[in-house]
Amino acid sequence: MKHYKLFMMAMMAVTLSVGLVSCGDDDDVDNTVVDGNQSTLDQACADWKVARANWENSEAFLFGAANVYSIDPHTDTWPVAANDLADVLRDANAMSDLDNFIKTANSGILGYHGLEYVLFRNGQPRQVSQITNLEYNYICAVAKDLYNATATLEAAWDSKESNAERHQIALDYVATHSSINDDGDAVGSLGSFQNFGKAFKNPGTGEWTTALDATLEIISGCQDIVGEVGDSKIGLPYTGEDPTYIESPYAYNSITDFYDNIISCKNALYGGMGASTPNDKSLIYFCKNSGNATLSSRANSVVEKLDAALAKIHQMKAPFALYYTDASCGEAIDALGELDDALSDLSETLKGYAGNSTVEAQCKTINENYVDNVVLATYRTLANNAQKLYQSIVKIKK
Repeated sequence: MKHYKLFMMAMMAVTLSVGLVSCGDDDDVDNTVVDGNQSTLDQACADWKVARANWENSEAFLFGAANVYSIDPHTDTWPVAANDLADVLRDANAMSDLDNFIKTANSGILGYHGLEYVLFRNGQPRQVSQITNLEYNYICAVAKDLYNATATLEAAWDSKESNAERHQIALDYVATHSSINDDGDAVGSLGSFQNFGKAFKNPGTGEWTTALDATLEIISGCQDIVGEVGDSKIGLPYTGEDPTYIESPYAYNSITDFYDNIISCKNALYGGMGASTPNDKSLIYFCKNSGNATLSSRANSVVEKLDAALAKIHQMKAPFALYYTDASCGEAIDALGELDDALSDLSETLKGYAGNSTVEAQCKTINENYVDNVVLATYRTLANNAQKLYQSIVKIKK
């Protein structure tokens, strides 16, 4: 996953303690404060954290719909382009038709972090007395769009297309949203709706030629997020290469994000959401019990390095936004590097079984379980909780 650096966080700090529209002197800007209860805002913040965890638990499988439909950058670009967001809140045309504006807006003002910027300050819910009506209208539209994006992910991986309502949301989403370039800008149409769950289960019908190819994608997806957490999310601030590159800085949720990212790998490899041990249809179970000493050893190494990486992330000094140069960050980076190496070794060993009919059959079982009990289960939970988040945000206003 690639995130787009749009503004320095030092520039954002100017607006951290005030409402977005208060940084200008425009006489025609509506500065009225929303009529709401603090308890409803607190609930919205709690629901943001739940939906956020669900999203981070999906980052080991950002291939497929999240990538093809630009849903990853559309919902999870950071740092927030705070100055752009302040401008939008002064733009009468944008504010009058937010549902449509958001479909093609620069991704730096959208999604989880657009919501986070309005809802949180210094790791705590903002005071409702600081939320303006313009901000409220904006986050209602962003939260609705976030729900639609997550419903699209669910529908695109549901091989049985079992939820007609969310399938229709997905069709509408793909038809109305745009592809996003490296600057976070809309650059064209998304094409037509595809069912990635069907393609992953049935090699040769989509981008995966064989069942083994799809199984190797499970490992590759894990490596992508392991590398991003170690090299970018933790590494760029820790090394000083880019101290502004901090995820979820307003909610102080960074370390939780990192941990949940690696949990997404554990779920993918162990064959289920919240799995503590590999189930009998999982990739790790197959490799550990394959009867091949090398493959079993590679799988055991992945398990060991996975647990070690999670432990090191858990031990990082919090909040990361304040302690990103602490030595514990370096220890987490090292552990993630070892996990990446172990995953590479496992992948290389598995590649040696290309053309083996027994392995191909086993991979098909692994892939079917992965689609239903990892990817679809995660996206369904995500969509449910994103819908709850949207409903909670709407309720902020009396």
